[in-house]
Amino acid sequence: MPWLFGRKHKTEEGVKRTREVWFGRVARLLQGRGIAEETWDELEEALISADVGVATTQAVLDRVKGRVKALGGSATAQDALGAIKEELTAALGEVDDRVARLLESGEGRPEPLVMLVVGVNGSGKTTTIAKLARYFQEKGDRVLLGAGDTFRAAAVEQLQAWAERIGVEVVAHQQGSDPAAVAYDALQAGKARGAQVVIIDTAGRLHSKQHLMEELRKVRRVVSRLDATAPHLTLLVLDATTGQNGLAQARAFTEAVACDGVALAKLDGTAKGGVVFAIRQELGLPVLFIGTGEGVDDLSPFNPQQFVEALLAPSGVETAA
Repeated sequence: MPWLFGRKHKTEEGVKRTREVWFGRVARLLQGRGIAEETWDELEEALISADVGVATTQAVLDRVKGRVKALGGSATAQDALGAIKEELTAALGEVDDRVARLLESGEGRPEPLVMLVVGVNGSGKTTTIAKLARYFQEKGDRVLLGAGDTFRAAAVEQLQAWAERIGVEVVAHQQGSDPAAVAYDALQAGKARGAQVVIIDTAGRLHSKQHLMEELRKVRRVVSRLDATAPHLTLLVLDATTGQNGLAQARAFTEAVACDGVALAKLDGTAKGGVVFAIRQELGLPVLFIGTGEGVDDLSPFNPQQFVEALLAPSGVETAA
């Protein structure tokens, strides 16, 4: 899937802290010839400390132990490291073909592609929307934004500032306006102006899950009046720095609206990058994008194999292309 392969260096930079603090320890523990029994305990501690999650860590290590045992006396620490890489990559799963096709420009994709972006205030949602706009812009798409987080004036202003900076159009109403009306007008404008991608922001309040659910349902319902198949993709933005704590907030959104995948923001600012595995295992959602810095270009399509290789690369060593 071509959209998954790109900005590889940014992925390596994005996981640098997690690698240096936790996953580098995994690689170091498996540098010798043999594997001492206590090594397994240390590997388990390193993975859990990186927020991989207890269940995922134990399942991965159980499978690795089984593979090492099957090799008998010829098994080496490098065999174990290779098995860990393969099992961690497998734990991240694959992206659904439908989602992959939607993220590819070209024939067969709905036009405009309508993306709904959800997430709590402070998660990096608005900035991630700007990065997504740039991502599609670089692929040759004309992008239009809908400032649907109408309850927070700063969100509208921030999105307008980003839009001006990167040269995309934005549809915005006054603070307190109906988010569904903004979404409707954004899609209508996108159709009229020939946009290939329309990205709609939503409110990030979580004081009432029932209210949130009703609000998001209304947005989806109103948008579908203009395009019965829209929104085509609903993306949940999570703040990587919150680690496992962010999963509870994420569940509230996944219960309120069917999400297709996750954009993990601020990955470069945490040593808890293992939460990527917990998101997949506990929420059942693929990570589609990772935020690797503060710049508008610092968003990378998520590639499980590249991600795991970058995590387990020895410090100071870049992974091969």
